[in-house]
Amino acid sequence: MGKDSKPKEGSKAKGKSAASDEGAASKGKGKGSKGGGGADGLGTCTYVKARHILCEKQGKINEAYKKLQEGWLNNGDKVPPAEFAKVAAEYSECSSGKKGGDLGWFPRGKMAGPFQEVAFSTAVGACSAPFKSTHGYHIILAEGRKN
Repeated sequence: MGKDSKPKEGSKAKGKSAASDEGAASKGKGKGSKGGGGADGLGTCTYVKARHILCEKQGKINEAYKKLQEGWLNNGDKVPPAEFAKVAAEYSECSSGKKGGDLGWFPRGKMAGPFQEVAFSTAVGACSAPFKSTHGYHIILAEGRKN
């Protein structure tokens, strides 16, 4: 973190863990620790807000991802959370699918293995590619980060 960074509002900055205000500015929240893009703090936040789609079969998660690609990703656009929620409601086999796949805020250490790894490394506003965990196949939309 550079000395000329914007001051953090209400942040418990721990030196390098409060990496960037770019993500916070784009979301309109003054937390100051949401990674912007690249390697500037994606893996240093304490909490992440995410939505996901969970399917038992790889073919079904690929259908959901294809729908996201055709609507937004192939154009280089980010998937709006409301649109991701519609796809989650249609395809997800998780009970969170009824809530548009919304998992809310969760801390590092709550989710296991690859799910946590992908959730905490996906840039805010970005959608992960499908990946496998012990629970099935997932796609994650990262909506926010904070310490």
